[in-house]
Amino acid sequence: MRVPIVCADERLRQYAQTFADCFSRPQYKHFVTVLLGLLLCRGKRTLTGLFSSVAVKTSVAALSRFLSEAPWKPSEVARRWRERFDHTLAPRVAQHHADHRAAQPKRVGRPKASVVTGYLIGDDSTCQKLRGKQMEGLGYHYSTTMGATVRGHSLVLSLYVLLGRRCPLTPQLYRQKKTCEAEGVAFRSKVELMVETIRDFAPLSDTHTHVLLDAWYSAKVIWKTARERGFDITSGLKGNRLVRIRDKGCRGGWQWLSLDAYAARLKEEDYTAMTWPRQDGEGRTVYVYAAAKTIQKLGRVQLLIVREKRDGTLTAPRFWASSDMKADAKALLAHVAARWDIEVLFADAKELLGLDHYQLMSAQALVRFWTLVLTAYVFLEEQRALLEHDWQQPISIGQALHEIQQVHWFHFLTWMQQQFRAGHNPATIFRQLAA
Repeated sequence: MRVPIVCADERLRQYAQTFADCFSRPQYKHFVTVLLGLLLCRGKRTLTGLFSSVAVKTSVAALSRFLSEAPWKPSEVARRWRERFDHTLAPRVAQHHADHRAAQPKRVGRPKASVVTGYLIGDDSTCQKLRGKQMEGLGYHYSTTMGATVRGHSLVLSLYVLLGRRCPLTPQLYRQKKTCEAEGVAFRSKVELMVETIRDFAPLSDTHTHVLLDAWYSAKVIWKTARERGFDITSGLKGNRLVRIRDKGCRGGWQWLSLDAYAARLKEEDYTAMTWPRQDGEGRTVYVYAAAKTIQKLGRVQLLIVREKRDGTLTAPRFWASSDMKADAKALLAHVAARWDIEVLFADAKELLGLDHYQLMSAQALVRFWTLVLTAYVFLEEQRALLEHDWQQPISIGQALHEIQQVHWFHFLTWMQQQFRAGHNPATIFRQLAA
């Protein structure tokens, strides 16, 4: 059953107005249609699925042209939702600094400066495509969900997290080198895409930025770019990465060992039992080892090794390096745990908003589709924060989506009641709403 566009909730209408200047008037109607369809669709969020969810005077072909041909820029749409994010968070940052200054004891000397840390989290996700061999940008990428290399598109995305609020940046399509050669476009590696993101990122004023990445992005050039910007950075490390340790039996008194070999030398008492941080309460117990070490190509860093205990035995270690040399083990663990937010974003965007449901042929169209999905996600993130404030409990994006859908279905029933009271024929209403 298609929901009339007039049933759109006022909150969604006001949110959509933020992006009105990014589109022409006909394009804006398509934008609102896609946005409402993404929120209300109960099936696959293909263009046909979106069209079947909203009763508007348009067609699937028109929606397709809106994504593939219409002259609008995803970067401009992302800039608008970032402006909303900054406008909302700036007063909270200022209040945090004011509260810190008020709480400082009056004494001689310079008071300790307050720090508000924002996390810039980068990662990639594979959108598997079993069909559509003629789609642009297709390649073979490793999927952590499938545990294998699959055919599909690779989405490179960054997420800005500040004071518990989340704001994605402009999505980017990664093409493999052979795909770029076949399609006649310039090749840019995932590392180059992430370097560009870090270099161009503009943090909110009076905040400190900490970059969080997994082991795929622990390249020297990425660390150099982050440090040149004055950012801290924490990234995962693979077990074959080399660490320098003191060894009197070696020439110069030092030797290089792989992280796997170094972890094998550690004893169980070298680890400290700690709680893995979670937003919704107490997390699981993990065993942590932290020490200042020199890592190959990264220099002097804080090395963090985390293991879990199962059946009385420590499991295989996981490794991270951080440039935050002043942080203790608890703070380092908090940095590492914060990276999980982008994994949750990918899962929510795929499961709840159909990030990987598209059947689009051009690379431009699929990047635009990703952008519109993230536009809907930002709206749900705003509503999630409001619900958390009202309900005084943690709220997920899924719960926020459920509440939004409930409101729209209530508007739909009210509209139906008004149509019948006005004497409209049920057959006429049915034809208008039939998918």
